[in-house]
Amino acid sequence: MPRRARQVVKRLLNRCPEWIARHEFESQTFARFNERPVEYGFVFRKLGEVYPRTVLDVGTGASALPQLIRSCGCLVTATDNVRDYWPAGMSNRHYHVMDDDITATRLSNKFDLITCISVLEHIQTPDDAVRNMLSLLNPAGHLILTFPYNERSYVGNVYELPGSSYGQGSSFITQSFSRSELKRWFEENPGTIVDQEYWRFWTGDHWTVGDPVIPPERVTSADEHQLTCILIQKG
Repeated sequence: MPRRARQVVKRLLNRCPEWIARHEFESQTFARFNERPVEYGFVFRKLGEVYPRTVLDVGTGASALPQLIRSCGCLVTATDNVRDYWPAGMSNRHYHVMDDDITATRLSNKFDLITCISVLEHIQTPDDAVRNMLSLLNPAGHLILTFPYNERSYVGNVYELPGSSYGQGSSFITQSFSRSELKRWFEENPGTIVDQEYWRFWTGDHWTVGDPVIPPERVTSADEHQLTCILIQKG
C-alpha cells in the first residue's frame, strides 16, 4: 500500500478512539473518590524496586494499568474473567485483555511480577486464585495484591454490613480479608510477605462502613484500617 494511502487509513482508524476519548472527557461527572491513587502508588513504587521484565495483570477490566506498566518498558500480559464476571461484555480501549479465569487459569508462561489490584475480593474462591498466581511466577518473582482488609476479622461481603455506604444489590461480592487468610495462603503456598501497608479509608471497621476519610491515611496494623497493599516474593 502506498504511503499516502496508509496515512489516510490510519487517520480514519484513529477517528473512532479519538471520538470516544473526547466524549468521555466532555461527559465526566464526579461520583466519589476511590482507592486507586493509593493502590497505583504502591504498584509503581514496587515496580521501581524490583524492575521486572515480564508482568501479568490479573483482573484488568477496563483499566489502563497494563498500558501504564508497559510504558515503563515491561512486557505486559493482561487478563480478566470476561465471560463469567462481565455478563454484559467488557471492552478495554487501553490494552488487549485475554479472557482467562485465574482460579482455573490456562496460562503457562511464567512472569517476574504479577499485579492483582482490587480484584481478589470479588473472587468466590480466592485461595485458588492466590495459588495459581504464585504458580505463574518465576523463582523469586513478586506478587502485588491490594484488597479490603481488617487485621482481626474476615467479612464475606462488606455490602451486607450495617452502615455500608454503597454496593447493595451488586451482582458481585466484595470480601474483606484478614490476617487469618494471609497466614493460610502463605503457609499453603511458597510465598513470603516482603512489605505490607495499611490504609484507613473509612471511619468504620470495614470497607464502605461509616464516613469516607479523605485523603486516606496510612496507618499501622494496630490502628483502624480497611485496605491493605502487599508485596509477596515467591520462594
